[in-house]
Amino acid sequence: MRKYIMNSAIIGAVFGGFQTLQATRKGPRDWRLVFIWISWIATLALAIGSVADEANDTPAEKKRKKIQDRLK
Repeated sequence: MRKYIMNSAIIGAVFGGFQTLQATRKGPRDWRLVFIWISWIATLALAIGSVADEANDTPAEKKRKKIQDRLK
């Protein structure tokens, strides 16, 4: 559970959700609001998916990814 709460992608998605909520409360209710919510849901789903994918990596895969990141 901690890996989800402390991940920067999840934290960013939560702050984005707060901004989406503010836009819903204070902004006009038109077609753009639907797209704001769809984009926030997609962002949250991608953040959760990336954390879950990271958790499934074996130690060898994590080491390989770390080496590849250093080479970039």
